[in-house]
Amino acid sequence: MPQTQIACPRCRQMISANIEQLFDVTQDPQAKQRLLGGISNTARCPHCGYQGRLATPIVYHDSDKELLLTYFPPELSVPINEQEKIIGPLLKQVMDRLPPEKRKGYLLNPTPNLTYESMVQTILGKDGITPEMLKEQQERVSLIERLLQVTSNDVRSELIKQNINLFDEQFFALFSRLAQSAAAGGQEPVARAMVDIQKQLLEETEFGRGLKESVGELEAAQKSLQAAGQGLTREVLLELILESPNDARLQAYVSLARGGLDYQFFQLLTEKIEKASGDEKVKFESIREKLLDFTNEIDRQLEARYKQAQEFVESLLKQSDVAKAVHDNLDRFTQDAVDIVNQMLRQASEKNDYERMGKLQKLVEVLRAVSSPPEVTFIEQLLDVPDEASLEKMLDDNKALINDQFMEALIGLVAQVDAAAGQGNPEAKALAQKLSTVYKFALKYSMKKNIA
Repeated sequence: MPQTQIACPRCRQMISANIEQLFDVTQDPQAKQRLLGGISNTARCPHCGYQGRLATPIVYHDSDKELLLTYFPPELSVPINEQEKIIGPLLKQVMDRLPPEKRKGYLLNPTPNLTYESMVQTILGKDGITPEMLKEQQERVSLIERLLQVTSNDVRSELIKQNINLFDEQFFALFSRLAQSAAAGGQEPVARAMVDIQKQLLEETEFGRGLKESVGELEAAQKSLQAAGQGLTREVLLELILESPNDARLQAYVSLARGGLDYQFFQLLTEKIEKASGDEKVKFESIREKLLDFTNEIDRQLEARYKQAQEFVESLLKQSDVAKAVHDNLDRFTQDAVDIVNQMLRQASEKNDYERMGKLQKLVEVLRAVSSPPEVTFIEQLLDVPDEASLEKMLDDNKALINDQFMEALIGLVAQVDAAAGQGNPEAKALAQKLSTVYKFALKYSMKKNIA
């Protein structure tokens, strides 16, 4: 996004800021995240330290939800008729961008918002996020601030007991994001304090103890799968799963071996159930139900990620200069986005959609000219380290790169190399050993990051 030079609201020195007035989600799905995430229309002054939201007129549009909102900051003290001169051209842009069949009545009656907060609440409300949910989130933020202010473990334990109902999945997800932001922003004292708080929360809250158990069970499941090695068939996987001591181990197997839990696997499990009787049959049926729930949840998350990646790629294809759009958004490309591009190319080829194929080819050419996906480059770097100590240090220094896309790329590479090693390729066998070590340590860091 191009930056604009503005005067700092406090010291009046010139600084750069992302100024954006029209957030048209229909044309650019990422616009919503820029608005809600505070990426646009905020100032950070390197001279005086000022940080805050800029008073900027805004038009927000989402045709799917038939939502057209306007906001004009009252502190600008602009008369109504002058406001209309500023907002009017933005509303016209919204209308002009839509094909005639999508121009509906709501476009003639935009909803004005007196405050920025009311506009955000309206947008979130359309997503099913109520004011009560926002209040709960604010309570979690306030609790984290209080935990950081307390230096005694005993006092912190009492604070945890008093707010025990707030320590849920949403709290730990928020805590993780704030901890990562503190580390990335160079706030070392805050980051260290949050590490200490995390250790205490993992011991003293029910949800934290569950997360801690999940890490241990994931490592145990991974060892079992590695021990099976090339002999890991659906039948072997089924036996491992049926011997799981708890639900956390079941969930670990599903996350590590989702590809093996296909129709044939469940057919084997069904045959096992039909041959069983009594308590054993009840146990196997219960396991089947849990496996279905776990696999459905993983598939739902994967679908959501792919949908987000597809919206991102589509927003680039809508730009007049696709190559420039790709260059401007290289840092947002993930393996999911690359997979979507390849899928779109196949579909466009099957339909003989040459215009779309041309745009996609331009996109691919830019990506190939720049570099491999960051997760692939990182894996290559990890494979070059001389020993396990260096490997741990590199993973620790690059925690931000250890995400879902990285782990999926690593798992995919492990599978490819293992297959080649199984066919007697000596180079693949040597690489498989290195990859196994990288995967073992990366998995541990990935799980620690997920519960951080």
